[in-house]
Amino acid sequence: MTLPSPRTTAGAAALARIVAAPSSAVLAFDFDGTLAPVVPDPRDARAHPRAAPLLRALSPLVRSIAVVTGRPAERAVEYGGLDSVPGIVVLGQYGRERWEGGVLSAPDPSPGVQQARDALPELLKDLEAPEGIWVEDKGQALAVHTRRTADPEAALDLVGTPLAELASETGLLVEPGRLVIELRPGGADKGVALAGFVAEQGAESVLYTGDDLGDVAAFDAVERLRLGTVAGITVCSGSAEVRGLAERADLVVDGPDGVVELLAELAAALDGGRPG
Repeated sequence: MTLPSPRTTAGAAALARIVAAPSSAVLAFDFDGTLAPVVPDPRDARAHPRAAPLLRALSPLVRSIAVVTGRPAERAVEYGGLDSVPGIVVLGQYGRERWEGGVLSAPDPSPGVQQARDALPELLKDLEAPEGIWVEDKGQALAVHTRRTADPEAALDLVGTPLAELASETGLLVEPGRLVIELRPGGADKGVALAGFVAEQGAESVLYTGDDLGDVAAFDAVERLRLGTVAGITVCSGSAEVRGLAERADLVVDGPDGVVELLAELAAALDGGRPG
């Protein structure tokens, strides 16, 4: 197996440092669209079958492995089989939650989330929202999905402005995604979560892989880190639905299949690596 060639000098330098000194590297990943294929109902999402075995192979070789996701941390652990990966840390709800070693740390839910939860049913009824719109209650946030409607893009346009107004009224932020709009508290994003984790680990290099608009903040964090002493590479799990992130990435792979191939190639490149 041969590692792919990043298209940027900074990305190539970071990948080379990870291979040369893996014990000082953090490998971090989004979940949906990255480790797991996107599916019509997010409750049906499961990690690629090769993801957890490959993360297990990499875990003893690097400083740390993290999953940074908008999902509740425990749900990502369950859907990804991540509790089988020694030492993995899952930063859920954009970093508001932390799962490590079977223990979950999370703040109390924002009062604005409860206000939005109470208002959403009437809002969707007044909009005459089409059949198939589904509200995912994440506890710390609420996500309105349109993927299962007859015309997902039209449904997304229908609810976009009213959801933005509701967010403003309840003190929440709007987080757009792949045929989903999420209402969540401020004060946390994937960039803050990733940068904090890299600093905590004392890492000298970081690889971050994502697929959607919520990962832009993490890409920004990698770019800021490499202005200092941390080498960083951004990887996009590419798809036909989301193209903007690919334009920012140092390396683009073909969806979750491409992500696991990259993990296998990285495991093979590191001393003692055993690709799955």
